[in-house]
Order: sequence, then structure tokens, then C-alpha cells
Amino acid sequence: MDTVSSAPLILITGGSRGVGAATARLAAAQGYDVAISYVSNEAAALGVVADVKALGRRALAVRADSADPDQVAQLFAAIDQTFGRIDVLVNNAAVLGLQSRFEDLDFPRMQRIFAINAIGPMLCAQQAVKRMSFRHNGKGGSVINISSGAARLGSPNEYVDYAASKGALETFTIGLSKEVAREGIRVNCIRPGHIYTDMHASGGEPGRVDRVKDSIPMGRGGQPEEVARAVLWLAGAEASFITGTFLDVTGGK
Repeated sequence: MDTVSSAPLILITGGSRGVGAATARLAAAQGYDVAISYVSNEAAALGVVADVKALGRRALAVRADSADPDQVAQLFAAIDQTFGRIDVLVNNAAVLGLQSRFEDLDFPRMQRIFAINAIGPMLCAQQAVKRMSFRHNGKGGSVINISSGAARLGSPNEYVDYAASKGALETFTIGLSKEVAREGIRVNCIRPGHIYTDMHASGGEPGRVDRVKDSIPMGRGGQPEEVARAVLWLAGAEASFITGTFLDVTGGK
């Protein structure tokens, strides 16, 4: 086991793009070693690794589908071997289907959305808790779930299944935060609003943020870095008495 570095380790699922990549870069700038998981875009993941290393931190990218328990176990085994610790888990990986009315959604899509957006974070959190919890001789830690303003708004006519999966993630946040609060683990949740990322293209509308920005009280979409700053604040000592909390990064929507 390589334990040369005493720097805290942050794992960001879905860390090759968007909010995940921005969080990885900011975490490195703040002194974290960084592990990311990704599913398909190895080049983008390696680009994030290079950025982290350029900031003087250690980095690891692991191909892992967070909806697959075996791949999640392998992801954490790789972190054990490379870093020998985990201090922060950011459950960021998520998928979106094409915009659709609810009655037209097919069953495989619903299964996939929930597997990645709700069950995936639960699988990752299980592994993290087994390493962080005082009950397991851990030193504590922080879990941050990335939900969405959609969990409150419901995303009618667009992504009701996505919104429902994020609602499940929020309820999981509440329950887990209470279960592990005395074991040194804080569990919080961030709800990004309309953020300029590639995810909107997955829903079939790359320009969606610009279309809806007039509905945002601040009159603009958000940048991935603005979400990353909220993630790192919740992860760190400044939020030491905060658990089971939801932080909206939505421009007031």
C-alpha cells in the first residue's frame, strides 16, 4: 500500500466532466488528493487526472459504473491500494434520458435512471461508511450527494423519472445522515439548478440553460465551479456541525 501522502482523499463519481471535473480541480487546489470514477470517456478522465497532478496532488481515475456493485467494490479496492484512505465521497455520477412526457417512458429507461442516480450513490456510500465510520475503526468523513433542483420541481414534460430518482437520493441523505452521525460521518446534499454542463445534451437540448434562464431569479445559469465551491465547503471543517442538510445552488429558483 502506498501511503506516502498524508493529504485527505476525495472520491468524486462521474468526475470526468461538468460538476465532477470542476470539483476535482478545486479539491486539488485546496490540497486534496483526488480519485474519480468514469464510465466511458477515458480521455476526459485522464485530462482531469493531469490537471490534478499539475496542481501537485496525487490522482487516480477508475472506470466504474456506480450502478454495478462489483465495479463499485473494485473502485474502492483501487483507492485502498493507491491511497490507503478516503475522507470525502461525492456522489456525483448521474444520467438523464431524452426529454419526454411521463407516459411515454419505457421500463428499461426507468430502471437505468434509478440504478445510476439512486442505487449507485447508496452502493458507494456503503463502501465509504465501512472505511470512514468509527464503528469500523475509521477516522470519520463526509459524504456529499449531488441531487438536483428537479427533486423539488418535478421536471414535468421533461424528466419526471430523473426528478423522482433525485428525490430518492434526498430521502437516502436524510436517513443515512442520522444513522452515521455519531460515527464521525457527515452526510449532506447539494441541489444544483440549471448549470452549464454537457448533461443537457444527453436530454436532447444542449441549449436548455439559456432557454430557461429567465425563470431563474438571478437571471442566469450557473457554472460548474459554483457548484464545486459548495461541495468543497460542505466537505471541509467549516461545515463541521452540518449534517442532513440540503444546500440549493440554483440562483434562487
